[in-house]
Amino acid sequence: MAGSGGLGGGAGDLQGAGPGQGTALRVPRSPLALVALLLGAYCLFALTGRCPPVARTPAPVPAPTEPPHASHRLGAPGLPVASDLGRRRFPQALIVGVKKGGTRALLEFLRLHPDVRALGSEPHFFDRCYDRGLAWYRDLMPRTLDGQITMEKTPSYFVTQEAPRRIHGMSPDTKLIVVVRNPVTRAISDYAQTLSKTPGLPSFRALAFRHGLGPVDTAWSAVRIGLYAQHLDNWLRYFPLSHFLFVSGERLVTDPAGEVGRVQDFLGLKRVVTDKHFYFNATKGFPCLKKAQGSGRPRCLGKSKGRPHPRVPEAVVQRLQDFYRPFNRKFYQMTGQDFGWD
Repeated sequence: MAGSGGLGGGAGDLQGAGPGQGTALRVPRSPLALVALLLGAYCLFALTGRCPPVARTPAPVPAPTEPPHASHRLGAPGLPVASDLGRRRFPQALIVGVKKGGTRALLEFLRLHPDVRALGSEPHFFDRCYDRGLAWYRDLMPRTLDGQITMEKTPSYFVTQEAPRRIHGMSPDTKLIVVVRNPVTRAISDYAQTLSKTPGLPSFRALAFRHGLGPVDTAWSAVRIGLYAQHLDNWLRYFPLSHFLFVSGERLVTDPAGEVGRVQDFLGLKRVVTDKHFYFNATKGFPCLKKAQGSGRPRCLGKSKGRPHPRVPEAVVQRLQDFYRPFNRKFYQMTGQDFGWD
């Protein structure tokens, strides 16, 4: 089975020195030097897999006591994008999954909305960095004005046993977005990403089945992530179903405006991001954003998105489809949505 990688989301893992380790960063006076230092730090931490460092910034300007006028919204004339207005808040909404489902694409589409402020990188707070504390987590967030929504996305949260309890502890009102995709296609996309970084990897068949011939190996993360019903069971112990929105990774490709419209409704936002913002890139096999007014070119996701899938024998694909079918049907019942994977 071959084809485009579609909208598989996921940025590189962010890393930083553990508590009490590392050398304090000296903040240079030159703004350009500060930017270079921060970019270099993030690149370094992205390569080693720990928690991201907190950027040291000047004290914020107090937020206005009244709701900002429409002309004062971020990006509007008269207010620079890099303004220090607003304050850092805990996210009111999280994209919690799933890896290679289309989470990066969804986040980039939502960032077009003037009332959405999102952390660009994956903080991995509720799975890897929880011991840093909630104050550390809040300091990672972008500043927002009243009426704006703070968001972040870390797709590994959905499959992390402790994540629902920890997120509930931050706020039981958190809105949770899960981008899901046919688990067989998702597993192959996951394998393709790993293969691109580890060329000597065993074949997909060898990893998907015990000893290459036996039962499906649910210990392999590429297979285990697709057991959506099992993971959702854990989340429903802490959050009601009404706190979730399940986004179709397939429809995010074929009808991005429609799926993003559902997300805007779920977040209580006006439908600002519409079909006029998208065009289909036939080379990559997924939608890209049309160039903004005054911009030189359209915006597509990086080269790692839409990578070709390795060819997987049809018999292997069929075995996995048969394996996932009962789990998919349970997931359809739990969510009240038929995603059409069977």
